Amino acid sequence: MKAKLALLLIAAVVLSQNLFADSPLTSTPISEAYKDSKIVQLASTTEGRLTIKLMNYLNESMHPVELKIAVINQLGWGFNGFNNAHYFYEYLQEKYNFKDTDEFLNQASADLLISLAYLQAMENYFNVDEPIIYALKARSKNNESYTINIICALIEAQKAMDSDWSEVYNLTNNVRLNRSLNRDMKEEAVKIIFEYMDLYK
Repeated sequence: MKAKLALLLIAAVVLSQNLFADSPLTSTPISEAYKDSKIVQLASTTEGRLTIKLMNYLNESMHPVELKIAVINQLGWGFNGFNNAHYFYEYLQEKYNFKDTDEFLNQASADLLISLAYLQAMENYFNVDEPIIYALKARSKNNESYTINIICALIEAQKAMDSDWSEVYNLTNNVRLNRSLNRDMKEEAVKIIFEYMDLYK
């Protein structure tokens, strides 16, 4: 009896992992659209580690947010032991002397907020509650960026998989239908996102 129960538990864990491995965050390889970018090429050589050079790139306000997202996407998903989000937050604290999370949320730029949100979400896609807070704040600070809106929607869609699968599709589709956004993302990257997200239609 105990052996059967153990097998059932193992099967449930495997099923859960497989389900979430096929999800809005893990099945949208946006970085493939930016393979010609030197910074994305550099990210592909670090074996998933967010190096100081990559942190400096994410921190630089002049760099396009779409490339920052592509860099993070290239690092991959899942916990790899590098604690990229944690070390990036520490890096930002040292740079800007944020006292706490509230001060960071209020003072950080939209680009930094969405970068940290995406890093956190990609590292731990089973729990995106905190990344959603950062992503929503990023969107409120720059609600015209297609990139920020679609990444925020992907993180929200990951959460919606827990309860409302119809909302998984609607969250990203609403961004697609919003013609007022600044289309600051390659069409190839948009296509990659919706090749997967349209499966929830």
